Amino acid sequence: MTTTEDHPDPTGPAVAEALRQFARSPTYRASFASSELLRSALWPAARRYILAEDLAGLLDRLPVLTARGYRIAVEIVGEEARTEQEVDAVVAGYLAAIPACAALGAPVQLGFDLSNVGSLISWDLARENTEKILVEAGRYGNEVVLSMEDSESLPHILDVFESLSPSYPGLGVTLQAYLHRTDEDLRRIAASGAKVRLVKGVYQEPASRALARGPELDRRYVDLLERLVEAGVRTSLASHDPAIHAMAADRGLLSRVEEVEMLHGVRPDLLRKLREDGVPCRVYCVYGRNWWLHVLHRLAEHPANALVSLADLGDPDRVVFAADY
Repeated sequence: MTTTEDHPDPTGPAVAEALRQFARSPTYRASFASSELLRSALWPAARRYILAEDLAGLLDRLPVLTARGYRIAVEIVGEEARTEQEVDAVVAGYLAAIPACAALGAPVQLGFDLSNVGSLISWDLARENTEKILVEAGRYGNEVVLSMEDSESLPHILDVFESLSPSYPGLGVTLQAYLHRTDEDLRRIAASGAKVRLVKGVYQEPASRALARGPELDRRYVDLLERLVEAGVRTSLASHDPAIHAMAADRGLLSRVEEVEMLHGVRPDLLRKLREDGVPCRVYCVYGRNWWLHVLHRLAEHPANALVSLADLGDPDRVVFAADY
């Protein structure tokens, strides 16, 4: 998925690493999956980022955002589905969500990690399930943009994308600016004519593979953005960083990208201002019950949000859906 941005804090790296350890821990994941009490206790903090835990709740809320002029992307929250039962449930969820969202009258873009639709079982299964979703999405004129995962998975994800892209023009893909290899990947993807969702990158990678957060990465991001736009690629500027937006505006790129996309619950005030300034904006909406990893990723990206979550737990009424959009 895309990330929140840098805010200098001497304790931030330690807090971020602790949150990542929580996310990686099989014990904590199992506890979350099996405990309704734990899920209920943490939900007041999670609902800042998660639209709903079921499709009915999603369908109830999406019209609020579309009525305000936002484009919508939808993802069933979760990653690393490890059993066929889990994978089948995710795929069935997308196949049900596509016609239901279409009934709202506004196009919906779909996104997902291939690890949520079968890649941990086999890449062939992930490709097969992606194609099922593409076929159904195409019936309703909806696009699918594949999310990106760690650098070990990336070549396989691009293989799946390139095998399906010629037959499904509605298929796009995410590229991560921090990876050193993205320069070459961009050349390949640009030639396909597919939509590109450009993010900074969130996964922990060694310096040999990726840049750390900072000005050098910001410059690389905007350079890649400019190359995509100059090549005529439909490009989503998927960043919450106002510095990136400012640099893009200075180069005349904000008026040339297809949209600015931001995760639901992250800097809604910033997205609202962009929309009010006439920039097309997309809210990336996640829903479902498997939200443990998603919420921890949001907190790890910007550890100061952990304090916001504590306040949300103490006063659930603080979180009012769409109030800042």
